[in-house]
Amino acid sequence: MPWVLSSPLDTLSPSQRHCERTAFSFYRAVRERLPVWLLEDMRSMEVLCWNDGRPRAFLPSEALLYALVHDHQDYARDLLGRYSVSAVAAPSCSSCSSCRCGQSAPHLNVAVRYKRVAILRMMLEVLKDCGGARERREYLDGCGGCPHFADAGKSAVQLAVELSHPTCLLHLLLHGARPDALDVALQKLVSCDAAARRDAQRCLDLLLLFLSEPPRLPRLQDEPQRWRSLLGNKVFGWLCGLAPPPLLIQALRCLARSGPDWISSLPDVLQQGVWQ
Repeated sequence: MPWVLSSPLDTLSPSQRHCERTAFSFYRAVRERLPVWLLEDMRSMEVLCWNDGRPRAFLPSEALLYALVHDHQDYARDLLGRYSVSAVAAPSCSSCSSCRCGQSAPHLNVAVRYKRVAILRMMLEVLKDCGGARERREYLDGCGGCPHFADAGKSAVQLAVELSHPTCLLHLLLHGARPDALDVALQKLVSCDAAARRDAQRCLDLLLLFLSEPPRLPRLQDEPQRWRSLLGNKVFGWLCGLAPPPLLIQALRCLARSGPDWISSLPDVLQQGVWQ
């Protein structure tokens, strides 16, 4: 699995290798975007996963990860429609029997890394049925699963900012994810090349729209002139606690929380860096 840090093949037992072979066959079938009915037949009757010392059937949440990697939107739609919240549950980790990550599942992170915006939107809609607001928030702000998963330790918001994927970031924020990646956004803005700066700036602007109270960031105080020139006097003053948020930010917050279509329909001049 590309999202899991793999173990050496020579450490696997014959039964484990058989499970790996069936899982790889299923992976190829999803990659080739075979019909949904055929994939579900394979998953429920042919594909095995090694877990807790014995083989078991492949879970819908594991199949959804394959659909995410290969952007099989029809299969993702079927899994989410049929299994709802259980399709985005944290899968068991075959690398350690004690790993069970509760709400911290890797699906959102995988969607962000591969930039699967359509499937990300499907999952976020399904999460509206995820118990109460607290459970939904824990899922949205979870840190990508157990340590054996790639991008573990990062929330989907942090990963979207790190990879400069503003569309993914906007959908996450609109569905209630915490805008807790301001420091990452500032670091990305100063470290990226010119070609990536537009998306990095866009991510920073989106975080500013959804921040109620900016965190205290030592880097702003360490190099005030540098950050003042990058952010502008108004934003810099607000982030340092010296001034209220700029009026344009306050006005655009209402649009940002109304839905992505409102923001994407604005002229470019109103979408990025205009409050400087």
